[in-house]
Amino acid sequence: MSAQNDEETMARLQDDGEAVVERFQPTSGRLSGWAAVALSATLVLAAVVYRDQGFPLWVAAAALLGGVLAWASMLRPALWVTDEHLVMRNLGETVHIRLAAVEEMVLRQVLAVRAGDRRLVSTVLGRTWRKTATSRRDPAAVEGPREGMKYADWAEHRLRELVDAARERAGVTAGSEEQRALPDAVRREPAIVPLALIGAAAVLLVVSLFL
Repeated sequence: MSAQNDEETMARLQDDGEAVVERFQPTSGRLSGWAAVALSATLVLAAVVYRDQGFPLWVAAAALLGGVLAWASMLRPALWVTDEHLVMRNLGETVHIRLAAVEEMVLRQVLAVRAGDRRLVSTVLGRTWRKTATSRRDPAAVEGPREGMKYADWAEHRLRELVDAARERAGVTAGSEEQRALPDAVRREPAIVPLALIGAAAVLLVVSLFL
């Protein structure tokens, strides 16, 4: 059922009319994110149940703010590729990066991409410090995917494949003048809902301190 839901989600997900080619799963942060949200929800529920017994309102407000921040920073981020774009959904914005315009890309603790003379970061994919050091000597970086390959290594290789294919279609090479001249290399869209929720929860916390 979960696989079916994922397929339906991918089929529905669009980026300016472009169907999703590849959606990447988070390599860390989900468990701690859900734990933080669950703890926050428990504290908010306790405030409702025990409001007549003097449960501090500011504790509930702080828990609400913490839960919203945990959701926005650890559960909301996503990373996917369409025919023409690499899309990074982060805490406060969604960034659309033209694949052919990607100048450099490196996967360490986070995924860092340079395009249009800007450095864009996604926390969806990442490696541990130890893996970051050893990955530089990993033969998969040259040989490509192999059996038993770590997901982060496969994801990096897949991203490079998609970027290389987009460059080839556009007839540009990494770092060339033609690549720098590509229009709309990076487009940012503010995440209205998460920012509004964070702002509202912060205001509630401030107000609760004076009640």
